[in-house]
Amino acid sequence: MKTITAFIALALAMPLCQAQKTPESSLGAWYMLDATHAVSNKIGIKTGVQLRSYEVFNNINLLFVYTGINYKISKNTTFTLTYGYLDIDRTFTDIGFPHLYENRIYEQLSYKHKLNKLPISHRLRIAHRFLNFAHKLDTKHRLRYCLGSKIALTEDYFLNVNNEFFANLKKDTARENRLYAAVGLNISKTNNIQLGYLNHKINGLNLHRLQVGIFIKTDLRKKL
Repeated sequence: MKTITAFIALALAMPLCQAQKTPESSLGAWYMLDATHAVSNKIGIKTGVQLRSYEVFNNINLLFVYTGINYKISKNTTFTLTYGYLDIDRTFTDIGFPHLYENRIYEQLSYKHKLNKLPISHRLRIAHRFLNFAHKLDTKHRLRYCLGSKIALTEDYFLNVNNEFFANLKKDTARENRLYAAVGLNISKTNNIQLGYLNHKINGLNLHRLQVGIFIKTDLRKKL
């Protein structure tokens, strides 16, 4: 456990050794709150918010709020339909530069299984992005595939690792990849917090990001 924590701390510290401040040399952060609320044996409501910054405690560049519906096809397979709204500042230092606003709809299929005793998760997502930049409208579609594993270390702690690949459905097919590793703490049977490192490659940039996430599951079936 101490070895894993030290490895993540070292990875987070590496970008801080560089003097010049750029999106690549600065350690940024993603703060996440994600909740799933069961309303029946098969249906759940998903809500969440993300705040992303170019620096850990400064220079916010993205706000993402979303809500959706989960439908449990089987014990290991779930379909999700989600709507999200994003406010994106794509500049690192410029002030007053127009933001990019996005309405996003995506369909997602999630599947979990075990390879020997190793838990494996697959997530396939098709995202439809409706963009508004300086009153110029555009529409883009992309495919996302995430392969991951959540490994129990003790009764309370776990390791979460995954890699997500992005492919645009038109030009510039492969422009983004996210590699993530985190240590998580179960604060109850259904809720956990995670602290991790994200290596985010996008549009030719190699970004290093701290990730702090709170993940909540509630059961509303008895209350409805």
